Amino acid sequence: MIPGVVTSRRRFADLSEQEILALAISNEEDDARIYRQYAERLRTDFPASAKVFDGMAEEEDGHRRMLIDAHKARFGDVIPLIRREHVSGFYARRPIWLVENLGLETMRGEAREMERQAERFYRKAADLTSDADTRMLLGDLAAAEAGHGDVAGKLEEEHLSGDARSEEDRDAQRQFLLTWVQPGLAGLMDGSVSTLAPIFATAFATQDTHTTFLVGLAASVGAGISMGFTEAASDDGELSGRGSPVKRGFASGIMTTLGGLGHALPYLITDFWTATTIALIVVFVELWAIVWIQNKYMQTPFLRATFQVVLGGALVFAAGAIIGGG
Repeated sequence: MIPGVVTSRRRFADLSEQEILALAISNEEDDARIYRQYAERLRTDFPASAKVFDGMAEEEDGHRRMLIDAHKARFGDVIPLIRREHVSGFYARRPIWLVENLGLETMRGEAREMERQAERFYRKAADLTSDADTRMLLGDLAAAEAGHGDVAGKLEEEHLSGDARSEEDRDAQRQFLLTWVQPGLAGLMDGSVSTLAPIFATAFATQDTHTTFLVGLAASVGAGISMGFTEAASDDGELSGRGSPVKRGFASGIMTTLGGLGHALPYLITDFWTATTIALIVVFVELWAIVWIQNKYMQTPFLRATFQVVLGGALVFAAGAIIGGG
């Protein structure tokens, strides 16, 4: 502890055996609640995986009942209020909103990490316990948490056949593409291409890097706001299955802004021709990056993507250069 700094957290090694049991009970309650939230989040789109998480929540409920029985036998019915956040250096669960919107595979990975953390907790707790029955219970729970990978595997075998899992994985990939990649790619294309004309028209008309940067910044931010609101308002995702309009709006708006800023930022350099040369290199990289993304994630044939993006970008740049130099 730092001298002069007061902390309300207790060290794990300083907990009494009653407090260790109380902490274990609250841990199991939290984990069961998290698994049920995962299940509820997945129930509509991934019903088989939802059943797996329902089964894991029931396992945690069983552990909680065993711990409560042990507490009643040794300490009575009144369980002290102690949670993870009350213990210094104790592992913490990530807030549910940081995980539940990140996709099916992320939830599966988070569940595996939760079980590993629970196993370590029970092993340390058993080491600090002198009562034989409590020590045996905590050791058994550590073994149970270590075996939860097997339990999850059995539940997946029961509810997730090979075809069902493959289908859910395909649906998750499709959802990721529709919610994040497609709007983000559309925004990147719009930001990269639509801002070429005003930026380079200003550049060649004024040969003033500061003015060009301000125009590029305004065009990029304005286009990002416009694209973000347009994407969010165009489709609520209920019928199309494209996911949250807010997520799509953010993806589209942010990528639109970044697409324009890429070739606006070089004009922070005061030398006009150095800034313009770097901006042209950035444009070249941006356009080919878009072609690669379209080909990899959207299965757009490479030649078609090249024609749409590179040729279109070249024409817009030419228009801006001609207008600015006229």
